Amino acid sequence: MTFAAAETRSFERAGLVMRNVGDQPVSAKTIERVVHDVGWELAERRDANPKTADALAQRPESPPELAVVECDGGRIRTREPGHGPGVHRTTEGWRETKNACLIRAQRKTFDHDPQPEPPECFCDPKHVAKIAETEALSVAAPRPASSPEVTVNESLNAALPLDAADWRPKRLVRTVLSSLAASKDFGKQMAREAKRRRFFEATAKAFLGDGLPWNWSIWKAHFPDFTAILDFIHVLSYLFVAAKAVHQDPEEAWSQYLVWMRGCWRGEVAQALEELRHWQTRLGEPPQEASDNDPRSIVATTITYLGNNQKRMHYPEYRRQGLPVTTAWMESLVKEVNYRVKGTEMFWNNPEGAEAILQVRAAALCDDERLIKHLRNRPGHPFTRRPKIRKVTAEKNKS
Repeated sequence: MTFAAAETRSFERAGLVMRNVGDQPVSAKTIERVVHDVGWELAERRDANPKTADALAQRPESPPELAVVECDGGRIRTREPGHGPGVHRTTEGWRETKNACLIRAQRKTFDHDPQPEPPECFCDPKHVAKIAETEALSVAAPRPASSPEVTVNESLNAALPLDAADWRPKRLVRTVLSSLAASKDFGKQMAREAKRRRFFEATAKAFLGDGLPWNWSIWKAHFPDFTAILDFIHVLSYLFVAAKAVHQDPEEAWSQYLVWMRGCWRGEVAQALEELRHWQTRLGEPPQEASDNDPRSIVATTITYLGNNQKRMHYPEYRRQGLPVTTAWMESLVKEVNYRVKGTEMFWNNPEGAEAILQVRAAALCDDERLIKHLRNRPGHPFTRRPKIRKVTAEKNKS
């Protein structure tokens, strides 16, 4: 029941799978109840001390050669519990989820930049326009937090993988975290998971994210010895929008984007910033009443973004070390999580139902068979002794 609910779009469809494939007629409400219980059990295991006997038993035999940590936000729609199905009595509406992937990987190192020229897909006008589209909206015309429209991290899934695959790290094992927790608590969840996976002992360590401040607050608090890397696709998107803002002619705008993008790919961020500041001087500073799609506002936003993240944009050095330069693994994961939890018809009780389905979906997406191992060892399994007193984990987490 838990696997069917984790891999299908609804509890009703999970019921259809149980009845027509498993020959086990089970109601959607029963499946929902089981998922709720299992989800909170998984949350309890997630928050357990990584030095417990259970955690140590699952500890990898050796630390990874390369440990990659990526995090990003997502969306889930919630409602006030206790009022039945539907959209009435919503108290939270769209809420941000925190998502992270911790990847054990292999890498190759080089004594030179293995790919000094950017991938062909970053030089394709149609492709760049597509992957920058949602980011352009966020720069030029931000949507309200409650908007059901797709977010930046979802649209970026359209980005093609980089060319010259020889230098890119190879994913071996992925573990997944997802939660409604605030960034401060989510950072602690990530640190516990990294400790279980022996990430802090890795030969090479990388932490990737976009420009969201909470990403780098987590890095500073829990992963300061990881190499901090700003996702290059977000850089590309900001530059594309800025080039269109300063040039009305499409060909001139595209040529300008290519110059700036190639410069940042080669680590020449200071040069791009200098030229953007020159354009800011020509256009003028944005007045207080300027709209978000005013060219002056767009250029100012791009300057701020690049300036705040310049120390995380040494891309040639990252490539020489065999480290990733995009959050492609994270963007793919967000889409996989959203497949189960996000949709116009999906509302989750806040916080119990939402948190439970996030835990079950995250466990199902882990490469270490986390969900099946938990189900085989949880109380109630035929080969696991049932305790005399069962903890009410949902109430414990609510308090």
